[in-house]
Amino acid sequence: MTRQLKGKTPRRHPPKKPSSNQTDPVGVYCRVRPLGAEDEECCIEVISSTTIQMHTPEGFKTNRNGEYKETQYSFKKVFGVSVSQMELFEHVAKPLVDDLIRGKNGLLFTYGVTGSGKTFTMTGSPGQGGLLPRSLDMIFNSIGPYQAKRYVFKTDEKNSIEIQTEVDALLERQRRDNNLSVPKTPSTRLKADPEIADMIKPEETSKSDGVDDDSSYSVFVSYVEIYNNYIYDLLEETQEDAIKPKWNGGGTPVRQNTELIPPQSKILREDQNHIMYVAGCLEVEVKSAEEAFQVFWRGQKKRKVANTRLNRESSRSHSVFIIKLAQAPLDADGDNVLQDKNQISVSQLCLVDLAGSERTGRTGAEGTRIREAGNINQSLLNLRTCIEILRENQMCGTNKMVPYRDSKITHLFKNYFDGEGKVRMVVCVNPKTDDYEETLLVMRFAEMTQEVEVARPVDRPICGFTPGRRHRNQAFKDELSRRLEERGGPIDPDMPPAANTLILSLPSLPSCELTDPHDDITLPRLIEALENRQRIKQMLIEDYSKTANMMKPVLQELDTSLISKDNFIQEQNGKLIEKDKIIQGNKAEIERLEKKTKMQEHKIDILQKTTKIFEDDKRSLQHELETREQRLQRELSEKRRMEQRMHGVISDTQFKWEKECERRVNALQLEMQNKLWVKDEKLKQLKAIVTESKTPGRPEPPPRQTQPQPLPQPQHQPRSQRPSKEDRLPPKRSASPSPVPTTTPVRPRHRRSCSAGGEKWVDHKPSSSMDLGTVLQPVIPNAIQVSAPSEKALSKCDRYVLTHQEVASDGEIQTKLIKGDVIKTRGGGQAVQFTDIETLKQELTTVPRRKRKSSEGVSASGDGALTDVETRCSVAVAMRAGSNLGPGLEHHAVTK
Repeated sequence: MTRQLKGKTPRRHPPKKPSSNQTDPVGVYCRVRPLGAEDEECCIEVISSTTIQMHTPEGFKTNRNGEYKETQYSFKKVFGVSVSQMELFEHVAKPLVDDLIRGKNGLLFTYGVTGSGKTFTMTGSPGQGGLLPRSLDMIFNSIGPYQAKRYVFKTDEKNSIEIQTEVDALLERQRRDNNLSVPKTPSTRLKADPEIADMIKPEETSKSDGVDDDSSYSVFVSYVEIYNNYIYDLLEETQEDAIKPKWNGGGTPVRQNTELIPPQSKILREDQNHIMYVAGCLEVEVKSAEEAFQVFWRGQKKRKVANTRLNRESSRSHSVFIIKLAQAPLDADGDNVLQDKNQISVSQLCLVDLAGSERTGRTGAEGTRIREAGNINQSLLNLRTCIEILRENQMCGTNKMVPYRDSKITHLFKNYFDGEGKVRMVVCVNPKTDDYEETLLVMRFAEMTQEVEVARPVDRPICGFTPGRRHRNQAFKDELSRRLEERGGPIDPDMPPAANTLILSLPSLPSCELTDPHDDITLPRLIEALENRQRIKQMLIEDYSKTANMMKPVLQELDTSLISKDNFIQEQNGKLIEKDKIIQGNKAEIERLEKKTKMQEHKIDILQKTTKIFEDDKRSLQHELETREQRLQRELSEKRRMEQRMHGVISDTQFKWEKECERRVNALQLEMQNKLWVKDEKLKQLKAIVTESKTPGRPEPPPRQTQPQPLPQPQHQPRSQRPSKEDRLPPKRSASPSPVPTTTPVRPRHRRSCSAGGEKWVDHKPSSSMDLGTVLQPVIPNAIQVSAPSEKALSKCDRYVLTHQEVASDGEIQTKLIKGDVIKTRGGGQAVQFTDIETLKQELTTVPRRKRKSSEGVSASGDGALTDVETRCSVAVAMRAGSNLGPGLEHHAVTK
């Protein structure tokens, strides 16, 4: 019991082929491209004929610990940089061509990143033909003598082959020859197409040994491309007409409508044998390798190719060149092809040049190139997915569905992975370090592809006729010709066929051998035969004479007409000679113009290259100039900013030192004034004591009259002697009371806060501030009170004050007035520069239960301390911290 092959996509109908339990792995080969002249570092090393090693370049870390990792990959065979195209063909494509001639299918495709040499491997160059031209050369070298005449094999629209008789094939050839259009002359081409003789050297030709001599062969080729996941026929004539309009000899377009008609895409269908094929694709019958290569090159010129940053001629589509070989056995006589459709064997070899995977960030693709790259990468990703699922189904025993239909390239070749033929892949790699990451992905895919098993195709059944029929038929024809020559004597090859027939129609001579001198029978029989021949000869001569006499006037008339025609022909020949001279002159002129055109094109190319170099230099110089201008502008702006900053720093420092000097001078003046005032107060108190001691019987004045008389004096000082509004500080008060005036003392005014002035203030009082209910309150006239500062309020004012409350070290609440100047910024906004802080602090003291008299207070304290609340309130003035007066409100002016 045979086990069913794993990894096949389920079909609606099983194929009508015997199953095979033998499988072969997908043959994967690796070819390393030589490094370019500008590339220095190589990341791929060929270790053996089957193994390569990849070195991680600097800057790429593959392990988490940061160490460099070297990996090895094995293939069926590795071809280094020195391997020739011929050696590559011998190992990779030649076995597939042998299987093609034996009636088996094959699939060969190249895979790799862009710029890795896939197209060169498949097509090659003059003198270094690739796999495709070498395969065509080997096919026609093998089946050349056994090819059927053109149109004996005929393709239909359902991917099958029909057989026609010799007569039908002759009529088909005549009809096709009459319908052929006039081909273009070679002089109209700017550049001649390469021929297969230029691609392959004579000593490198190959030939297969497995050709069946008793079969007749015919080769059909087709060429399609898969562009943006759409299939287009590259051999379709309408596709060329859609690209450019036709032109006649006069240089004017034949048709008026010159609108570009896009080529029609083809669809995939399944034939009666469940084989996928491109419906409506043109299949051309070719009879030589030169003709087949010309057909290929005609389609190659229509293939989508574009210039990218990594490849000057980057393939933007997957190309598929299909070689279909039809063979049928000869009949029993070995003369004609057997007219039995069931005996036709059709095999095909698909040569696929896959577009390279690329990253748009490295190629610099834009617009259409991005879309093409996306479709190329998506189709290659789907190919990897199909290979992965096939591998998983075969190794793990699963039965997942392979997504062949997600991409046209996998849908077209799904039969090969299901066992319809051998599959081989050539992995092309570029050893430069820039392609390291993409090459790593290609190596992993190739390693996985080698593990996929493909069913081995079965051999086709052998025909039941006797082998060697062709050689026997040829030998029979040669012998028949020889005997015909011997029967009537040698036949003059220059004699017309009618004379030969007449000679052969005469009676044959009897035997002339004499066995006895007295033989009277042989000679009379010979004489009678000769007389009979002579009689027939005379009759023929007479008939000939009559016919000749009748033909003489006809011949004379013909001679006359012939002479006149000869004269006319001579005249026409003279005209033709003149035309030929004109044509030769035109040809010489055309050749001269072509040479001149080539020379001008060469000059144009040189000028374009020179212009490009100059433009590159110009762009680089412009870029350098712009860079230097930007750097100069940055330096100038930085210099201006530094100048402005230094000016600001200098002005701020100058202003600060001016303020500091003014503050110190004012402080010294105030200190000296306070010292003088304290001495005056002490002298006055001593004077009062002396006066009271001299008048003991005088009654004691009331307590209200114990206020010192000179206290209000600082409020009536001249304005010129007062300090400035910002740095004005209250004078110091002495600890002893002043002499009592005779009149009722006037309650002194509260001190003016330093915030008062002609400027406009922003009074910032947070909503969380508490009302302490003190007698002295900061009052700022011409102020805008806000709970939160805003740009609008700051733009209208010159000064700023912030009321801040906090708990002092003794547990009491103290109020700080933080003041600053509003300045404008360069950006058009406002900023606050803080200048000083005023601290308002409330302190509690021990107050006696009864009022003491002024005399008691003077005698008790000795320094004139005020004891009652009323007296203290009447003499309260603004003072600086450190005064010797009693407790009360203290005003601290601290410069920030």
